[in-house]
Amino acid sequence: MSAEDELSLLVIIVDTNPIWWGKKAQGEAEQFTLSKCIDAAMVLGNSHLFMNRTNRLAVIASHTQESRFLYPGKRWAVADLFGDGGTSMEYNCSGSKDGKYELLTAINDAIAEEIKDLMTKTDMRGEQTETLLAGSLAKALCSNVDINKMSKELKANQEMKSRILVIKAAEDSALQYMNFMNVIFAAQKQSVLIDACVLDSDSGLLQQACDITGGIYLKVPHMPSLLQYLLWVFLPDQELRSQLVLPPPIHVDYRAACFCHRNLIEIGYVCSVCLSIFCNFSPICSTCETAFKISLPPVMKAKKKKLKLSA
Repeated sequence: MSAEDELSLLVIIVDTNPIWWGKKAQGEAEQFTLSKCIDAAMVLGNSHLFMNRTNRLAVIASHTQESRFLYPGKRWAVADLFGDGGTSMEYNCSGSKDGKYELLTAINDAIAEEIKDLMTKTDMRGEQTETLLAGSLAKALCSNVDINKMSKELKANQEMKSRILVIKAAEDSALQYMNFMNVIFAAQKQSVLIDACVLDSDSGLLQQACDITGGIYLKVPHMPSLLQYLLWVFLPDQELRSQLVLPPPIHVDYRAACFCHRNLIEIGYVCSVCLSIFCNFSPICSTCETAFKISLPPVMKAKKKKLKLSA
């Protein structure tokens, strides 16, 4: 199959947890901000579109309160991903800018406006402080299904290869474990690669996702150099990676994390209703509040002694 018959879709998921980025901006001397991370992701997306005219792009913001498409956003339809390089697309653009390709300029402006609107409407008083990464991955897979249908309608002989890149910042959420694993197996069934670029602490869930789907897991040793790692490791597709010297695969720990203390355990207790994992026994599940009926051994009645009467 020629390169013209292949559609390469790259979905970039950016962790926009405002709590983590706020703490990082206060603690880091070099102040690697969220805006710099978004800029690096946009450069990667632009480079992916420039690699081949049949390449397609989608960007999702994984927030604490929602998962939102930054591109294609409100002004972009799914069909816009299959335009002819920008001549037939309908978008609100003030005009071409010197030295910039009009389509990429419109994409970058749309992403900047969506991320600004998302952060402006963020309610910091909410109880949710964990990144909704499982929901963002599910939304990426759902967009993959819709785009697959659209591509079949356009050209019956076209084949699409999809991959998801997760730029992870905040820590894992143990409460999303089951949803996360369901998304991983769904991606494996759809032959969708999941790559992970971790900025801070290691993610056991993303390690398993990359190992199961055949993606690359990389923890960035120096956050200000994020763009170099994105272009070197994650820009090449699956076919080109076999010809490059990439970081060696890491050891994946498949132990499950308990929902109570988030410790990795080998033997534990599993809720029969929601499949939550606990390291210590509890009569009530803290996730779904199911009360377990404990079957106790039957009580043995004492046998009555027969008295023998002497003659």
